[in-house]
Amino acid sequence: QVQLVESGGGLVQPGGSLRLSCAASGFALDSYAIGWFRQAPGEERKGVSCIRSTSGITYYVDSVKGRFTISRDKAKNTVYLQMNSLKPEDTSVYYCATATGCWNVYDSRWYPSATAFGSWGQGTQVTVSS
Repeated sequence: QVQLVESGGGLVQPGGSLRLSCAASGFALDSYAIGWFRQAPGEERKGVSCIRSTSGITYYVDSVKGRFTISRDKAKNTVYLQMNSLKPEDTSVYYCATATGCWNVYDSRWYPSATAFGSWGQGTQVTVSS
């Protein structure tokens, strides 16, 4: 059974850091592209970052470039999202999800679509507030 479990969320002050984890079971996580998305109350789910399965090439949306880093640990079957310099607008529930690729890449820029992703975790809350 394919399962993704996110963890690592919490309350952090502006400028602080968190590292989210996405642990996979039932499949080898590096056999899929993995995306991180976030959803604030009353808003649609939006893509944050994606890592390709074979090449490990990574993509970020503009709002998190230079602050967030996606990485993968094959031995632990886990994908991470290191989040630095957090801002109040980063407050959301964060989800990881699988896809056959980081689709919708044009001129090296990723245009995320949640519909391209299949299995989703349950989410982890990130709150950035003083």
